Amino acid sequence: MIYLDYAADTPADERVLSCFCDRYRNFSANPNSQHSMGTLAKTELDRLTKSIAALLGVLPSEIIYTSGASEANNLALKGLAKSQRNMGKHIVSTCLEHSSVSGTLTALQEQGYEIELVDINRDGTVDLAHLKELLRKDTVIVSVCMVDSELGTVQPIDAIGEILTNHPNCRFHVDATQAVGKIPVHFKGVDCMSFAPHKFYGLNSCGVLIKRDGVVLEPLIHGGLSATVYRSGTPDLPMIAATETALTLALEQLPSRHDYVSALYQTIKSKLSAYCHVTINSPDKGTPFILNVSIKGVKGEDFRSALDKKGVCISTKSACSAPNTPSRPVYAISKDRKNALSSWRISLSHLTTENEVRDFLTIFEQCYGELTT
Repeated sequence: MIYLDYAADTPADERVLSCFCDRYRNFSANPNSQHSMGTLAKTELDRLTKSIAALLGVLPSEIIYTSGASEANNLALKGLAKSQRNMGKHIVSTCLEHSSVSGTLTALQEQGYEIELVDINRDGTVDLAHLKELLRKDTVIVSVCMVDSELGTVQPIDAIGEILTNHPNCRFHVDATQAVGKIPVHFKGVDCMSFAPHKFYGLNSCGVLIKRDGVVLEPLIHGGLSATVYRSGTPDLPMIAATETALTLALEQLPSRHDYVSALYQTIKSKLSAYCHVTINSPDKGTPFILNVSIKGVKGEDFRSALDKKGVCISTKSACSAPNTPSRPVYAISKDRKNALSSWRISLSHLTTENEVRDFLTIFEQCYGELTT
């Protein structure tokens, strides 16, 4: 099997698994317990949090652990909206967001919040001029993903943050799930940022929300001691340790992984571009980890299925998106529903081998010939 769906999930690094098991064996007490074993667990939890904070360039007090990026996005958006409700109920976002963001915004809309979507440029980036037009005195949140999970577009987060300095009542939330561990990320100008380690060879069922000190959230989960007042529940020390290990490894190897994947990306893009019915949807300056293509006259799901039968695993869209519907990001940049229905995504890794790329291109040619004739 050739796995080319690393944007959906990544295999856990053996060192991450080893770290997880080690902490489960050696730290069995609740970090909130007052006895000596609890104190040892609390000391280790604090050490891990300080390490994660240092890796990300934030304060330990700004880190909130969750069950995943979806919970982190929900906590950020619902928590900010409710804490800011006396200042307004206007929220700005994009059509590119993960369903954990778009679904949360829909839920807030049903509670009386006004949601507006900023226009998207042809390269998939936010139209900054339109964003400025949408901002109002009662705008309380702007939410934009750092890297789009279908196109690989890298958004101008710094420029958006600069615009929002003129709107002190507006909080800026960034979903960085497809960015952390893959491209350089910083927290400047951002109020809340969410991500999950399973996107960079960590474990599922863990997420992180970075909340800038001074920003207030209303929690989703109440009751019980935790590492923070914003998210109740016993801290999962082994999972946090695994996250720290995955993040350390990802950042240490980020430049070499990025360069290696970039070379694979260019090879695939060059080869696929030579086919007359192929459209490359990903922008020229996006992340090399994601390549989105469409094949004229062939539904993306049909091509995905054909590849799957020959041992190649790709996705048509984000794994959390509804099947058999047009890709919202692809439609946003092309305004072509058929093109959006024909799109599918290759997502690469430093684990992807040159032989796998070669075999994929051979299988692609076979499927292309079968489905376009």
